[in-house]
Amino acid sequence: MNRYLKSDIDAAVETLKKGGVILYPTDTVWGIGCNAADEKAIRRIFDIKRRAEAKSMISLVADSAQLERFTDGLPEIAFQLIEEAVSPITVIVDHPIGLAAPLLAPDGSAGFRIPAEPFCQELCRRLRSPLVSTSANISGEPTPRFFGEISDEIISAVDYVVLHRRDDTEPHRPSSIIKISDDSSFKIIRP
Repeated sequence: MNRYLKSDIDAAVETLKKGGVILYPTDTVWGIGCNAADEKAIRRIFDIKRRAEAKSMISLVADSAQLERFTDGLPEIAFQLIEEAVSPITVIVDHPIGLAAPLLAPDGSAGFRIPAEPFCQELCRRLRSPLVSTSANISGEPTPRFFGEISDEIISAVDYVVLHRRDDTEPHRPSSIIKISDDSSFKIIRP
């Protein structure tokens, strides 16, 4: 890892550990994020996005081991779907552990994704917690496909804007979402 990338990760993790909110690239779209265990920071993201708290947000985890650590009794089908997916996939599971209450849906479930982006994986490893990931837009406005489409309002509202991939202009799209039940049945929420 080069020193610029390392210093960018260091600054982002320091911000997250102090309860801050960051703007960062993922393997899908740019995200607004914070420590998934920090209720105050999560509520701040809802304010930044002007989003109703009834609409839950997903969390990123570094790998399958971290996913297991923050879920209880995850069905094997979840791992199979993640491993076989040809594009980014978010799984909504029934028994998350250690997430702040605003990340839980009314039924107690929560969404997780293992990003293919090494930068995000390292953020999650270093944070030692899931990282909230929600698109970098005001609720109801179009999802920005790359950094140049993110509004100044969003950029100025966060505590740290990651430097990595700001010049990337390749359009990206959000992940697919699949809800997995305890009985291993699943439902596609967003293809």
